[in-house]
Amino acid sequence: MADRSRIRSTHILVLRRRDVGDADRLLTVLTPGEGKLELLAKGVRKTMSHKAGHLEPFMHTQVLVAQARTWDLITEVSTVESFRYLREDLDAIGRGAYVCELVDCFAESGDEARALWDLALFALRELDGAAQGGAGLPANLLRWFDLQLLGLAGFQPQFFHCVACEAELEPVLNFFSLHEGGVFCPRCGPLRDDVEPMDAATLKVLRYMQSRSWGEVSRLQVRPSITRIVDNILNRTLSNVLERHVRSTDFLRRLEHVRRES
Repeated sequence: MADRSRIRSTHILVLRRRDVGDADRLLTVLTPGEGKLELLAKGVRKTMSHKAGHLEPFMHTQVLVAQARTWDLITEVSTVESFRYLREDLDAIGRGAYVCELVDCFAESGDEARALWDLALFALRELDGAAQGGAGLPANLLRWFDLQLLGLAGFQPQFFHCVACEAELEPVLNFFSLHEGGVFCPRCGPLRDDVEPMDAATLKVLRYMQSRSWGEVSRLQVRPSITRIVDNILNRTLSNVLERHVRSTDFLRRLEHVRRES
């Protein structure tokens, strides 16, 4: 038997996984108290394994973990939330994968991550509930999630004050800088060569999504033309912060293209 002093209980959210050896699987998970971890599920790929159904992507599971030399081992599992409706629809799968990919990118190992944990589970619950009810996936949820995540990670874009002179931004034509992570006012923006125009409607939507609760943002109606601009700004901001492309956005774009063509 394993030394009980070397066993701990934790909740995990499965972010991704990869096969190891003939029957094992290495899981990258988020925990509320230890941040991101890599845990080994031994024998989980065997036909008779009782753990496999509890360790699928997007799943919220309670586990017992035994300390080991290379990777800590999952010894017992119990599903808390399966989010099973996220696996029954391609749109829901794509959005769940997007949430988990970004959490994986921003989570740190060994650090308390309660706020990130709460945000990730909230987003997955909203997506799963919408998929279950057949009411359509929440239109603005991922944009709101992006902005909340950037804030938690310390990369919150500045949409309320000029990043140069700190004057309060007015509802007029301003200037967005990807590399400065915010907006320049009409006086400061034209002095720079790394900015692009941002109209008042786009700025208003970004400010609202950044500063309001999901309950308020969920009722927001946004014109498709503004939505495309907001998506573009947020996607480029995330790629700039992470210094890499977010792969799951490609899948979401393909799905959107198929919807428009059908």
